[in-house]
Parts: sequence; structure tokens; C-alpha cells
Amino acid sequence: MAEDARYRRIAADIQRRIAAGEWRPGQDLPSRAELAAELGVNPQTVRLAYGHLRRQGVLAGQERRAVYVAHPPAMRTLTDADAEWPFTSETTDTRPRAATKELAQRLDVRVGASLRHETLECLDPGGRSAMLVSSWWRGQRRPHVSYTAELGCVELAEEQAHALGLLVDTLAYRVVRTRFDHDGRPLETADLVLPMDRWMIRLAPSR
Repeated sequence: MAEDARYRRIAADIQRRIAAGEWRPGQDLPSRAELAAELGVNPQTVRLAYGHLRRQGVLAGQERRAVYVAHPPAMRTLTDADAEWPFTSETTDTRPRAATKELAQRLDVRVGASLRHETLECLDPGGRSAMLVSSWWRGQRRPHVSYTAELGCVELAEEQAHALGLLVDTLAYRVVRTRFDHDGRPLETADLVLPMDRWMIRLAPSR
């Protein structure tokens, strides 16, 4: 546990130094041995910190070679919360859920009702996680004719932060999307979680 806390502290310090402009995008960081000597720690601890920051997308470079500050991810603009993701996505969770009070209100069902569930991790062309989409519905999925989208913010839980390569409690955009049938009955609701460093939001009007 002490080693884990140590490399995470070093990783956080590296992020602060990058934010302060000490190292800029594309610039090599010191070797593991050099930084370990500077900080008075084992090079293995620096290796763990560098690996952690590579997984988060803060650093780039191959194992056992020089690492450098990654360029910021491309900014995307969300204009249609109902559009299909144009790149690769991975299904990460399909466990059924009992309707919470919020989901019951969104789907017009009783609290505790059994819901189908799916979480998709949407990847950008470089393979980095760009967005998480968690959907809930009852029975079989059916075609919808309209939807609403409401924009807010959410603090990332541990699982979400890990998937997106961000720190726990980081603020992200949360778009609540609910799909409706011809009679205006809710068919499906979803949370779209989008990192603020990768997205701008310009929502189109509901159809």
C-alpha cells in the first residue's frame, strides 16, 4: 500500500509540473533513473508512476523507452445526443439493474422495477476512451420517434474515472437522454458521460 501511495503522489506531482509548463506536449521527461535520483526514490517507483500516467493519456511513449508529454486529445463537439457513435465501442457492463428513484421517474416505472442495462465505452480512432454511455430500459428495445437531452455535470466514480483515464471526482459533462415512442411514453433512458477536456457541448433541439 505504501508503494502504491508513493507512485501515485509522484504521478500527481508530475501532472502538476506539466500543468505549470515545466514539461510541454511532445517534450521528453527525465529518464526513470534521473527522476528517481532527483526525488530520492527507487526507479521502480518512477516506472509505476510513468505507467500510470501513460494509461491516463498524460504521457506517451513505449515501455523501457523515453516517455514524453502527450498532446491534448482532440476536442469533439456533441451536437446530437441521439447520434450513433461513428467509431469503435466496447460493451463493458450488461448487468440488470433495479430502478432507482431517479430512473423510475425517467422511465415512468415503479422504484425497484427490473431494468435492462448496458454500458458502452466509446473509443476515439486512436483507441482512447472518449465517452461512456449507460442505458436502461424495460423489456425489448423498441424504435423511438423523439428524445430529450438535459445537460449537467457529475463527479466521476472510481470505475468511470479508470475507464476514462481521469482522477476520481473529476468533473465531467453528463447528458441525460430519454427516448420516447409515438405516444410520448419513455422507452429508454441513458447517461452520456463526457470528459470536459475532450468535449464541447452544442445540443441540437429534440426532434
